Amino acid sequence: MESKKLLEEDMSTPKYESMNGGFPDDDDELLDIATEIAPETASTTSAGSNQPFLAWFRRTRLDASGMSQDDISLQPFLNSCESSTNILDSSEETMLEFGQYDDFHTIDWVRDISRDRLRHKQISRKSKESCWDLIKGTHDAWSGWLCVLLVGMAAGLFAGIVDIGASWMSDLKEGICPEAFWLNKEQCCWGSNDTTFDDRSCSQWLTWSQLFGIHTENAGTYILDYIIYVLWAMSFSVIAVFLVRTLAPYACGSGIPEIKTILSGFIIRGYLGKWTLIIKSVTMMLAVSAGLSLGKEGPLVHVACCIGNFFSYLFPKYGRNEAKKREILSAASAAGVSVAFGAPIGGVLFSLEEVSYYFPLKTMWRSFFCALVAAFILRSINPFGNSHLVKFYVEYNTPWFFFELLPFILLGVFGGLYGAFFNKFNLKWCRFRKKTRMGLFPIAEVMIVTFVTALLAFPNPYTRENTSILIQRLFKDCGPVDDSDLCDYNATYAPNLNNRRNPYGEAGTGVQNAMWQLFLALILKGILTIFTFGMKVPAGLFIPSMAVGAIAGRLIGTGVEQLAFNFPDWILFDEACAGGQRCVTPGLYAMVGAAAALGGVTRMTVSLVVIMFELTGGLQYIIPIMAAVMTSKWVGDAFGKEGIYDAHIHLNGYPFLDAKEEFKHTTIAADIMRPRRGDPPLVVIEQDNMTVEELETLLQEEDYNGFPVVVSKETQLLVGFVLRRDLSHALDEARKAQDGVVSNSRVYFTTHVPGPLDVGPKPLKLKKMLDQSPFTITDQTPMEVVIDMFRKLGLRQCLVTHKGRLLGIITKKDILRHIATLANQDPDSIQFL
Repeated sequence: MESKKLLEEDMSTPKYESMNGGFPDDDDELLDIATEIAPETASTTSAGSNQPFLAWFRRTRLDASGMSQDDISLQPFLNSCESSTNILDSSEETMLEFGQYDDFHTIDWVRDISRDRLRHKQISRKSKESCWDLIKGTHDAWSGWLCVLLVGMAAGLFAGIVDIGASWMSDLKEGICPEAFWLNKEQCCWGSNDTTFDDRSCSQWLTWSQLFGIHTENAGTYILDYIIYVLWAMSFSVIAVFLVRTLAPYACGSGIPEIKTILSGFIIRGYLGKWTLIIKSVTMMLAVSAGLSLGKEGPLVHVACCIGNFFSYLFPKYGRNEAKKREILSAASAAGVSVAFGAPIGGVLFSLEEVSYYFPLKTMWRSFFCALVAAFILRSINPFGNSHLVKFYVEYNTPWFFFELLPFILLGVFGGLYGAFFNKFNLKWCRFRKKTRMGLFPIAEVMIVTFVTALLAFPNPYTRENTSILIQRLFKDCGPVDDSDLCDYNATYAPNLNNRRNPYGEAGTGVQNAMWQLFLALILKGILTIFTFGMKVPAGLFIPSMAVGAIAGRLIGTGVEQLAFNFPDWILFDEACAGGQRCVTPGLYAMVGAAAALGGVTRMTVSLVVIMFELTGGLQYIIPIMAAVMTSKWVGDAFGKEGIYDAHIHLNGYPFLDAKEEFKHTTIAADIMRPRRGDPPLVVIEQDNMTVEELETLLQEEDYNGFPVVVSKETQLLVGFVLRRDLSHALDEARKAQDGVVSNSRVYFTTHVPGPLDVGPKPLKLKKMLDQSPFTITDQTPMEVVIDMFRKLGLRQCLVTHKGRLLGIITKKDILRHIATLANQDPDSIQFL
């Protein structure tokens, strides 16, 4: 009662009279006036209790009509001050708490970005009030850089652990280092003086037959090593698929198709969770060590995004805002590629070109910083002991010549054809798996594929070893001391090489045998990868695709080398190979072929060229790689525009609207909007004619993500749009916190509540949660314009009107189904909202 009297006295002060009825519309300015008029009253009310005062202030403010101050009754407001607040008008703080999306739903980009701007505005305003608020504002400003720093450090650490573990377990299939069992084959032989160059064999490293006391090489030792190799492979794969199936189902596959979908604004709860991070990191090592035709580079992107998701929750700026969180995930994906290939710049371009949907300038800088930190941490760990971030890093010192553009382009043609072949048959196999009972037995499928892979891989030395080591062998140029089959040339000894063999000449028996073995390896890996990619184990596609291309490149490169050696007077080789000097580098052809095959499968262009450039460290090889990658893309696009990741997105029915696709049809908004002819009328909410019970019934009976708000169902004049989650949250909170809100309380989405407040049930005012400027189009808007709006603005839905009257609604799912229908595809393949 004391506050009543004080407030009545303060309302008659000159401060109030000087306003002359011209009160501001902004709540903050109006609240400042209220605080100055009645500071004691303001101090005794909570933030939520200020809303009744502001509502009363606006309803009764003076205007030029001559209303006197005596005509204003304070009683409605004073009653509300005595009791708990009887009108819930969602404040800015309440709106900031909203934002939890349901699983398998699309986020509202525009709303989330607007909420972040509102949050930033509040922090900037509060930072001027005290030193503590200034410190909090400073922390908010640099929290993004701190978050990507932590993500980069953790990504580098996880990548180092995975590289070390995968290398050790891969060698475990062939033998062990008894003196130090935790060392892989290469590390075990570092201190030995009898290590041969080609296979790193030494006395310290024992095969399993030697460990069992059999030191003579015969059929028995071969069979024993063969059996143990298969048993280890089966054990690794079974453990991997069992862990995935029981603990983290989302840890299977590459993860890049889902990452692309998540970055486009889709919610998949648990896909970036802690269990997924742990299980995928462990099973990635197991799957690679099993010898399956897969890689760990794609899954490393998924692991890095899991790390980014984890650290984003340490900063409310990102953890509570899904649109802002995707900035961290974009930086994390760049870090994943950075540690996978040792290519920080390529990682940033990969995130920009391949996976990111929303990539502002500040995200690019943070992505580069995150990728740089991740590469630095991995370099500090030095998992391969070669001071490089990848196993197959190479440096070439020999130049390439103009005549070599022809075989480089031929490698591009091969890459495009292989990409089209692989994409087509892998998708067919995955569809067969989804539509048949085979998909119900993932463990059996993994066991069968592993058994067949190990059985066929062991006899061939190029398929038996780890694929990264195979790529390293193919990329590597022959040196004077190389004695592997790939470098077995019938060459003379050159005095300028200190009487060592010149690694250039006619192909010897070793090279000829290696060519046949590589050709068989090419067929085996090309076919097995079709059945491996898509199984319920972590399975990347970068390494097996690069291996196929590298094998093809080495075969062609060796062939061109022999042509140049045997026919140096041909017009192609006349100038470059004059005097018998070496003019062809087969390892460079392997590098170009690897880029071409990977480009044909994924349709990557700029980022792939930069990644391969960072692998070689030489600018002079940019043109051959560019020529091969562009050729592979052109040839691949002739058979289908989609890369393998986009194809798997559509196969799984994810609502991904690709910004690279062109819409060439002439349909209009009225053709796809709902409701269509014969459908029930559109479900709407009237702005001031529905009760709490009616809205709760509406939420129970309908599963739509939002509802248009209209003046009345008769006029259908559009007022705004309210989201389902916001409306449900507000009704639940009103039931719990407001004593006066009952089932027949009327709900208002308007500024003014007609009639006295003390008559009948207390009304519920939800004006603040109403989106009064939803995206609207007319029924005659061309669909190419509508699709561009959804792509560039990240819309969830768009309302269709005609002369201000609501006609229908278009959602992202409607657009995707419309595109599928026009492409003669099944529109029901779009499974999610």
